[in-house]
Amino acid sequence: MSAGQIAALIAAGAFVLLVLLLAIPLVKLGRTLDEATIAIRKAHENADPLLTGANDTITHVNTQLERVDGITANAQAVSGNVSALSSVFTATLGSPLVKTAAFSYGVSRAIRARRKAKTGAEGKHSRLRGRNGTS
Repeated sequence: MSAGQIAALIAAGAFVLLVLLLAIPLVKLGRTLDEATIAIRKAHENADPLLTGANDTITHVNTQLERVDGITANAQAVSGNVSALSSVFTATLGSPLVKTAAFSYGVSRAIRARRKAKTGAEGKHSRLRGRNGTS
């Protein structure tokens, strides 16, 4: 064997060793891709029931929202009726009640002022008597 043949054998051996060393990561990468493919397949299979459940949930929520819309419309109608009723009450009874309350307040103030003036006048005379020393 000549030196060139020996060099060729060494180069061929090194090339085989290089191929073997590169084959190990490629095999591991192939296994990883297989596992990823299996995981994606399982996720795809499990997605259909999830989407069906989500559609059912959304349908149920829409039904409940329609009911809430009806309740809201009824509450709005009731508040409008209460507002109209309070306006009618204010127009028919509110003004006379306010006038009656104002009149009774004025009368009570006048009576208190008169009593105060009466007791104030008597109080002045009694104080004057006490200062002069005469009873």
